[in-house]
Amino acid sequence: MSELAPVSADFTLSSIDPQSTAGIPDKKRAAKQLATVGEEVALLQERLFAESKFGGTRSVLLVLQAMDTAGKGGIIRHVVGGVDPQGVHIHAFKSPTDEEKAHDFLWRVRNQLPHPGIIAVFDRSHYEDVLIHRVRGFSTPEAIEERYGVINEFEREVVASGTVIIKVMLHISSDEQKSRLQERLDRPDKHWKYNPGDVDERMHWDAYQEAYQIAISRTTTEDAPWHVIPANHKWYARWAVQQLLLDALTKLDPQWPVADYDVEAEKVRLAAT
Repeated sequence: MSELAPVSADFTLSSIDPQSTAGIPDKKRAAKQLATVGEEVALLQERLFAESKFGGTRSVLLVLQAMDTAGKGGIIRHVVGGVDPQGVHIHAFKSPTDEEKAHDFLWRVRNQLPHPGIIAVFDRSHYEDVLIHRVRGFSTPEAIEERYGVINEFEREVVASGTVIIKVMLHISSDEQKSRLQERLDRPDKHWKYNPGDVDERMHWDAYQEAYQIAISRTTTEDAPWHVIPANHKWYARWAVQQLLLDALTKLDPQWPVADYDVEAEKVRLAAT
């Protein structure tokens, strides 16, 4: 897991190669592991869910942040999609509604936190309020600086409540994003995925890289560290995020609940029917 170790506070985003596939030799091996490990993840998730039905309070929150086209949807389909849907909560954070704007920026995030036994996935998250706000000037520099500390305290509280937070930035290159956007334009079956606004955001590429650098450095903590995953190869990013999810669930080590009834007596009763 050394290749997937969390970043340090003094890391540099530019030093991470989006093309890297460290830790797994090739796409074929990754696909095989994705299927095998998927079964392990599904079993652990079921145990976590079952545990919650008998008083368990633990849960998992997977935060996915990235530039457009980096593969968040593929992670959700191919990694999280393999577990029982009743134990998963997925929420995509779009532009805030008028109601959400009437509250502090974490209000809508708190409403989507996982209940006990649940794996929640945030497709974008509260980090939008320090990323796009910094790049686009939607908030003052002073407000953004304050939010880093607010986020750290918020995540500390979430972890203390029994939720493991896995924060992932899917790191792609500008050239790779351009190629993926071009594919969406070239294929009619992908036109629905194309958003002209994505090109507008590409015009601020360097500013976004700087915003990510600052945000990750300020908010990678012992409670909720960041993982920057090279994502030019979709198969690698899926494998890597699955490894992080497996590691988190394995450390939780949820157990099947012990029956609160007499199993042998129930066998006798059932046989008599």
